[in-house]
Amino acid sequence: MVRVSGPSSSIEPVAAAQRVAVVIPAKNESGRIAATVASAKTIPRVDLVLVVDDGSQDQTRPKAREAGAVVVRHSHNRGKAAAMETGAAIVAMRDVEGDPARLLLFLDADLGDSAGNAAPLIRPVADGEVDFTVAVLPPQIGAAGFGAVVRLARKGIAKATGFVARAPLSGQRCMTREAYEEATPLAHGWGVETAMTIDLLRKGFTVQEVECDLRHRPSGRTVRGLGHRMAQYRDVTLALTARGVKIAFNSFGHRLRRAARRGRPPLRPPGHEPA
Repeated sequence: MVRVSGPSSSIEPVAAAQRVAVVIPAKNESGRIAATVASAKTIPRVDLVLVVDDGSQDQTRPKAREAGAVVVRHSHNRGKAAAMETGAAIVAMRDVEGDPARLLLFLDADLGDSAGNAAPLIRPVADGEVDFTVAVLPPQIGAAGFGAVVRLARKGIAKATGFVARAPLSGQRCMTREAYEEATPLAHGWGVETAMTIDLLRKGFTVQEVECDLRHRPSGRTVRGLGHRMAQYRDVTLALTARGVKIAFNSFGHRLRRAARRGRPPLRPPGHEPA
């Protein structure tokens, strides 16, 4: 585990009965959302699982509700950051006046039965050891990324804060309400995690990375998967640029950026053969 402390952080222990809300942004995840919700509900301290249906065109909303989640819906797709903000706002409305605000545990919708393994993210925050935690996942079966986006995010965070993140893009995060509020407004799209880490560490909040046995749906080396990574690369670049972080791109990074602007998958980097 990696832990970084900022100079101005002052963390006070929270009550042993601290409650936790799970917020799950989801778009077209009807195949996995029910299992993700059911598994998330088993996490100790969790008393609310909230799914934000971000403009899905499948059965994500009814399946999440049938599994026991509170579901809110965006009428059209607004992006991951907007879904996170909607979820956090709904949780705040459901917090009980006079009680500690719920901790926010953000989980991806495709974790399925493994979602409950995010439980270790809660204790360091609930015990007041750190302000937020980030999950470090094991190698994923079927993953086919080239690592360009991870390297970009890691390099950008290190340059901005000195923190070398093992999982700079991980969307599985637990945080206090105070930390969340200080990270808002959230960065656009897929740059949200990179921006959140930079913004909070710069403001003196503390982070701990925690190994969790979480499993994403295999993305594969498909046109859709490449398109997703192109969008990630674009959004992380925009988040870093907005924070004054300049990164020297390698040749594949330049090709990926050009491909993103053209709206089609990039050429594969040397040494990577198609599956």
